[in-house]
Amino acid sequence: MTTSDEVMRALKAVFDPEIGINIVDLGLVYGATVEGSTVTIDMTLTSPACPLAGVIEAQANAIITSNFEDVDKVKMNWVWTPPWDPRTMASEDARLELGIW
Repeated sequence: MTTSDEVMRALKAVFDPEIGINIVDLGLVYGATVEGSTVTIDMTLTSPACPLAGVIEAQANAIITSNFEDVDKVKMNWVWTPPWDPRTMASEDARLELGIW
């Protein structure tokens, strides 16, 4: 059975199209749960008005459903609180790439 940790590792293959860094290292993914054949991803975007939400959602769906045979459905739970803050949420590597010290 697919685990939340496996889902989080797989999501590192999903990149924010504008920034070019994966959504996990950016700190956009707040968590993932697996219930039966459904994966729910709690995540935010760099901005609530991000025009590429659909692209990121489609990438995440494709990555998860193609990597885990026991997953039939991926649900995105868009979370806006707390708002994304790269200084506290992005990984050290992502902050260095973004030029945030």
